[in-house]
Amino acid sequence: MSRIGKKIINLPQNTDIQIIDNNVYIIGPKGKLSYQLPKVITIKYNKENQTLNLYKVHENKEAQKLYGLSRTLIHNMIIGVSKGFEKKLHIQGVGYRSQIQGRNLILNVGYSHPVVIEPPEDILISVENNTHITIKGIKKEKVGEIAAQIRRIRPPEPYKGKGIRYLNEKIHLKVGKAGK
Repeated sequence: MSRIGKKIINLPQNTDIQIIDNNVYIIGPKGKLSYQLPKVITIKYNKENQTLNLYKVHENKEAQKLYGLSRTLIHNMIIGVSKGFEKKLHIQGVGYRSQIQGRNLILNVGYSHPVVIEPPEDILISVENNTHITIKGIKKEKVGEIAAQIRRIRPPEPYKGKGIRYLNEKIHLKVGKAGK
């Protein structure tokens, strides 16, 4: 039984919502997002309290699965258009650095060639101090996917800790081979 689906979603002051049939459109200062609700879920908007409630049409497994998921996706959309999402990465290693050229991110992380990453149009990438990368956007899934894609280029290795990691990510370092 989903407890997440029962929670009320509060809308911030700067966010507007439109519900047309089973489509939910959320408009905020950062942009506009839409989501098509499954047929087994309905939504009710209370204008006085600025709240949203989701309800199941039928009590079956399919509705139960989609109940909490739909609530979470709509809540993430509201946060995205009002505040936005961001992920921070840190590059660690001698000679490892990053830079922005136009919209593209260029990484020099120990390969014989620089790695170029072209972000999607709704994602903004910025670099501070050549070693800190910030990814910002309104879609939580895309921000996380781009951050994971960048980290995948040179994941932190377990002996010296060199590589690209999330900010505040703990890497458990292994002890090297003991020489005689």
